[in-house]
Amino acid sequence: MTASSKLFGAASAIAMSVALAASGSAVVTLASVASAQAAVASRIDVRGNQRVDAQTIRDNVNIRPGKAYTSADVDEAVKRLFAMGLFSDVRITQSGGALVVHVSEYAVVNNVLFQGNKKVKDAQLERAVQLKPRSAFDPSTMEADKEAIKAAYGHVGRNDVTVSAKTVDLGSGRVNVVYEIGEGTRTKITAINFVGNNAYGERRLRDIISTKKSNPMSWLTRSDIYDEGRLQADEEALRRFYFNRGYADFRVLSSEAVLDEATNQYTITINIDEGQRYTFGDVQVESTVDGVDPEALNGLIASRSGRNYSAKDIEKTVESITDRVASSGYAFAKVEPRGDRNFENHTISVVYNVEQGPRAYVERIEIRGNDKTRDYVIRREFDLNEGDAFNQAMIQRAKRRLEALDFFQTVNISTAPGSEGDQVVLIVDVVEKSTGEFSIGAGYSTGGGTPGASVEGSVTERNFLGRGQYIRFGAGAGQNDMRNYSFSFTEPYFLGNRISAGFDVFRRSHNVNKDYDVTQTGGSIRFGLPVTDNFSAGISYNLVQEKYDLNLSKLNAGEDPNKKTDLEKHWAPALVDAADKSPWIRSSISYSLIYDSIDNKQNPHDGVFARFTQEFAGLGGDAKFLKTTADVKYYQTLADEADLVGMINLGGGYIHAFNKDGVRMFDLFKNDQDMIRGFKYNSMGPYQDANGGNGERYWMGGTTFFKATAELQFPMPVVPESFGIRGALFADAAMLYGTKEDNVQGDDKKLRSSVGLSIMWASPFGPLRFDYAVPTSKASTDKVQNFNFGISSKF
Repeated sequence: MTASSKLFGAASAIAMSVALAASGSAVVTLASVASAQAAVASRIDVRGNQRVDAQTIRDNVNIRPGKAYTSADVDEAVKRLFAMGLFSDVRITQSGGALVVHVSEYAVVNNVLFQGNKKVKDAQLERAVQLKPRSAFDPSTMEADKEAIKAAYGHVGRNDVTVSAKTVDLGSGRVNVVYEIGEGTRTKITAINFVGNNAYGERRLRDIISTKKSNPMSWLTRSDIYDEGRLQADEEALRRFYFNRGYADFRVLSSEAVLDEATNQYTITINIDEGQRYTFGDVQVESTVDGVDPEALNGLIASRSGRNYSAKDIEKTVESITDRVASSGYAFAKVEPRGDRNFENHTISVVYNVEQGPRAYVERIEIRGNDKTRDYVIRREFDLNEGDAFNQAMIQRAKRRLEALDFFQTVNISTAPGSEGDQVVLIVDVVEKSTGEFSIGAGYSTGGGTPGASVEGSVTERNFLGRGQYIRFGAGAGQNDMRNYSFSFTEPYFLGNRISAGFDVFRRSHNVNKDYDVTQTGGSIRFGLPVTDNFSAGISYNLVQEKYDLNLSKLNAGEDPNKKTDLEKHWAPALVDAADKSPWIRSSISYSLIYDSIDNKQNPHDGVFARFTQEFAGLGGDAKFLKTTADVKYYQTLADEADLVGMINLGGGYIHAFNKDGVRMFDLFKNDQDMIRGFKYNSMGPYQDANGGNGERYWMGGTTFFKATAELQFPMPVVPESFGIRGALFADAAMLYGTKEDNVQGDDKKLRSSVGLSIMWASPFGPLRFDYAVPTSKASTDKVQNFNFGISSKF
């Protein structure tokens, strides 16, 4: 036999042996499968468990001794055990008549530690990660937590953060999870560019979005952080802006953020297509629902023919008609706006069609992402509950309300099919943001009752304990012995109703021109009611104690400070009388009506803000009067491309006394920068001279005032818009008169006026304003103050 023949014979023998072995194996496997398909376990043994009770494992296996089970039952048992999230490995085998369950338990997380983090605190990272103390350790969860930590740093502008993770074995199946963080440097935004914009300049569009170009103050505002979610929200803000100004075909074609790794700076480019500008054509209401009269709904139409097309007007009309129809008993009626574009004359005719919608009900409302905010705070913004008829208009209204709370970075409401064909599940996804603030600031004011340098600290929480409540404590000090303390609390849903309730307590003291000290201690209890989206009402009870102490050091050494005649030589009689009878108690009730359609409180361009207030003092106490004030501000964009905004302000007030002595000088109206600029605080109108003839003059204030302002606001040239600085040219006019005091001069109806220039800064410390005004009409006794600087209070 040749060598090759021997080799071939050996190979054949080996092949036959392998084949026989394989055949035997196949027989055994098939036999075991056949056995598994019709097996009965005499008992179930659990092996490898250390902390999980064996009976708990047997219960989840769901195979009972003495009953037949199949391989499918074994597969389901393995899946159920893995789903418990307690085991890294599960195997089920058969040993004789027993079914043996082998498990390997995850270690238990003893603690989660963060190292190297300074810019993001431990508490924030603990909310971001899924691994928690006393939870089962899972390597895949730890990897996911690393990405969650990176995302948390991305929200503060540190996209080059590095995160590594390790475990420290403590024995007894316990581990510490340690995340080591390299925070990197903060990214910045070097430029925000727009492509395709013709109707509005880049400066105007950059004002619309929340993402801002980096500037020296960005470390305070944090508005120059690139975030994909924020950029998507900015795209939506641009759509709303254009849709509400006639550009119904507006589109965001693309938005791109390019990072220059060498400088760690982003360049953002937003490519848009504005389309044509449209006005409303014919607007009407039609109905296919029996019993709904279209003519009766015409008064609810906000989109008027001839006006610029506005998606906001259409939404408002849909909501109004939906509410009216639903309140008439047609719960499933829906309002579908149908637009018909005329491309030749650029008009859009709109038909609001009321038709019977599908009978769909809200099965449940699921809320996700609210780690801090409690569920009921979100649910109460919906006008519908589980079991109510599904209403898309109410859902959109709830979304706007949730966004207006300013508790969340983003709010998204979607729907999913319910358990039945007529059931819908509402899914509310929110991303929370910080609502607490601790601030310490210093400032300087040239006007008001307490001019000079000051410092103030405050702690504010807009979502206290996740309940949606507002709480603030503040304290301040400044020149002229100024001391201020205040505490405020507001519950926005009093007793479960959409009525706000709150209280304020305060103590204020300061010295006036080294003549006398004023100390006010008091508080108020208030309630607010939102009547519509733009109209609200409020009422409050106020109780204040006022104390006035004359500075007796002004008296000459030889005079007796107890003699009133000596006092009257150095102060006006009205001031002496007020100090002599203090402390005064003012107990009053006041109410206000407010209409507000301003588009942007920080930088208004369009809308009306109107307030009417009355205060009745006389519910006990010393003051007896009725004070009435009214104020209206109207904003209108005059030139979109140049970003020119016009503002007109009209206001007035009158105080009526209910006793023969009239109104105390401290309750009268006094001129300030909100009334007219270019004049020193409380230095025009009726006044008294000191009886001693020493030249001291004390302005009383007046029972009546009128004011008017015309202002042109514009962007400051050269200054980047990301600084939030704008300029204004203004003209003011005012009258202040009326008093019942004796020996009063200057009580005439003389018109004062001034013109000037302003610089307005939306600073991180609050809105600041610098005014330089020159009086063009004044009385000889008025005191001029050309320059004024202080906190701006627009609304």
